[in-house]
Amino acid sequence: MVEQEKQFAHAMLREIYEQPEAIERTLARYVENGALREASFGSAATIVQQHRDLIISASGSSRHAGLAAEIMLEDTAAMAVDVEYASEYITRSSNTKRDPAVLVISQSGETADTLMALREAIERGHPTLAVTNVAASSMAREATVSLPTYAGVEKAIPATKSFTTQLVVLRLLSLLAAEARKQISAGELAQQIALLQALPATIAQQLDGWRDATHALADVYYDAKSLMYLGRGIHYAIAREGALKLKESSYIHAEGYPTGELKHGPNALVSDEVPLVVLATVDRGDVESVMRYEKTLALLADMKAQGARTIAVGNAGDAELRKVASHTVEVTEANEYLLPICEVIPLQMFAYFMAVKNGVDVDRPRNLVKSVVVE
Repeated sequence: MVEQEKQFAHAMLREIYEQPEAIERTLARYVENGALREASFGSAATIVQQHRDLIISASGSSRHAGLAAEIMLEDTAAMAVDVEYASEYITRSSNTKRDPAVLVISQSGETADTLMALREAIERGHPTLAVTNVAASSMAREATVSLPTYAGVEKAIPATKSFTTQLVVLRLLSLLAAEARKQISAGELAQQIALLQALPATIAQQLDGWRDATHALADVYYDAKSLMYLGRGIHYAIAREGALKLKESSYIHAEGYPTGELKHGPNALVSDEVPLVVLATVDRGDVESVMRYEKTLALLADMKAQGARTIAVGNAGDAELRKVASHTVEVTEANEYLLPICEVIPLQMFAYFMAVKNGVDVDRPRNLVKSVVVE
């Protein structure tokens, strides 16, 4: 639990610290006695069993959660997933032979573009699922299946605990889909659920260390003109989210790219004033994760030779990473599909401290609202 005596200058930092409890509450809704609680998923298992294709429609941070879910569902459940901007989905042609299920994601459950996308999917006759943080919201009521998160009230405009609880629900959905589609053994399913249940304690143990590390980094990088965030595979979604957090919190320009795309143009921007934030965590038990990590390490070595300033988020104790990065933020090693939930938190903290250092009201950034309910 968040320590009662700990003082927070802003709601955003307090909500970052509330994430272990929020994740624990969310897991309690969907997991019972080490197994998935079928009643909490409604007809989701039937939908993903009958529809191999899934379209995810969302905006902002919720779309980044959808990008992570795309990898989870494709890798774990052998589904074919496309992620659409909600604002684009509603203007796309309905002349398609596909018969997908449609998943919408929204913190409020009232986001105008996403609600319109849900209603468009219903109009087209697709089964629908909604992941929201408000169980009584329009999306939760209108979708075929409602899969609420239990983040609790989030007062700061930048999404923190609502985002990580979305990732938790989406990971659970990928496990449910894998079970329904016979893509996972009972033993492996139980093991993956156990890893999820251990996550809140693992995160809680790292919060103060991340706070100190990112506070120090903000003192170094606060005057950067722009930052580029890089990630491979599922970590690309977190690179996008980290960049969005920085933009909306601190008013500093940032962009998220797949790591391998850096040299296809964006590298021209890299300079002393445009540092890199590189996601370089690795699941040593996953061969493909190791391959991606080794490629990222090679790119960081090239960037060091180029003279770039780099912040790498990597595994605790990774001596090889320290050799090629200017600065590192350490994350306890975890399963490949759980690392995003962990590694996004220090990126949230970095955005927070960058905003504070630059005198921004981080809880209420200019021109933004918590829920975009008007087009």
